[in-house]
Amino acid sequence: MCYAIPGKIEAFDNKMVVVDYFGEKKKAYNELDGLSIGDYIYAQGGYAIAKIPEDEAKSILAVWKETFFELQEVDLKLSRLDLNQESVSGEFLRILDKASEGKKLSPDELLILIKEKNKPALELLFKTANFLRQKHHKNSCCVHGIIEISNYCRCNCDYCGIAKGNKNITRYRLTCDQILEAARQAIQEHGFKALVLQSGQDAGYSIEELAEIIRKIKVNWPALIFISFGEVGLDNLKILYDAGARGLLLRFETSNPKLYKQVTAGKDLSSRIAHLKKAYELGYMVITGGLIGLPQQNEEDLLNDILLTKELHAQMYSFGPFIMHPQTPLAKHPSPEVETVLKVIAISRIIDAANAKILVTTALETLNPDARREALLSGANSVMLNVTPLEYRSLYNIYPARAHESESIEAQINDAIGLLMSLGRSPTDLSV
Repeated sequence: MCYAIPGKIEAFDNKMVVVDYFGEKKKAYNELDGLSIGDYIYAQGGYAIAKIPEDEAKSILAVWKETFFELQEVDLKLSRLDLNQESVSGEFLRILDKASEGKKLSPDELLILIKEKNKPALELLFKTANFLRQKHHKNSCCVHGIIEISNYCRCNCDYCGIAKGNKNITRYRLTCDQILEAARQAIQEHGFKALVLQSGQDAGYSIEELAEIIRKIKVNWPALIFISFGEVGLDNLKILYDAGARGLLLRFETSNPKLYKQVTAGKDLSSRIAHLKKAYELGYMVITGGLIGLPQQNEEDLLNDILLTKELHAQMYSFGPFIMHPQTPLAKHPSPEVETVLKVIAISRIIDAANAKILVTTALETLNPDARREALLSGANSVMLNVTPLEYRSLYNIYPARAHESESIEAQINDAIGLLMSLGRSPTDLSV
């Protein structure tokens, strides 16, 4: 199964290529040499990834064509919106009607949405978000792979199981060869076209080593590479970008500076924000968001988290629930309700309907096995599968009993593709 449908180049527009997908015209940044009109390429996350031979492309497109339009029909049915509900207040319906028309909501209106508890009203909120997702992004759903290369971390955040202060976990650090082999398998054998390299904030790899790993992956197995190594330093962001990284996954966790300092052992939020702003300036695709359910966090904080994500020019929103780890200072702090996370996802879609790709996090799936489906029907359109070698996956123990921790890559793919197909989603990234 390919996680990008090949498209045919129809035109060039400065640094962009215009690509045709079954009659839909999309644009992608082009960093490939030697492309011509009529060539077929894979694109992912807004970037041209690789040229593909014409006969191979046509063979894939022949298989996809009928399925692609059938899936669109299923998605259209599931995303239809009816705002006539007697059990929902007139004010709430007015706000959702305004949102469905693409009008900007005021902070007070957004607070009404995020504070709502009435289940019929929330069902309408989720349906409105799904309607907007379909309107702007059709039925595409990007499927990314993630390799957790190390669980060493020099930070001591209260919420994280791999924090430096936790002496009760087994640490690991993959070698360069192990990382390259995991990347090869994910891209070459399993068809991933986008891959996240993630670790704790680990000083065990030099920036030159990380850059060389990225270069080797790009040369041998073309893919869109995201980095998620914490705060690497502003100058080092450029080194990794020059090596070929094009996405940065770095959550700010909370927009509340006082709360951030409280849960990160005194660190300053401004440093995290500076990294995200620098990444955008350099040209990275920014993936960021917050942690839902932190101590003393309120609904205004959650709304501010969504607004900050948009302000930081995020192209992908990542909001996940807090899940306690027994060897952390927050071991007794409860997780939030799944409903709260779904509200944040839905309001993120409403606030940034046309631009945002919204990720279903593993933490949300850990809270509730059906949460991936619920999130995809509440405005989300991105999933991430864990392609870390199985012998190390359980050691990346940021919280206990993570979803998919012991599942093979094949099982995860089959599960994800089956769900996406049932919802009418195409497991590929056409939002370019």
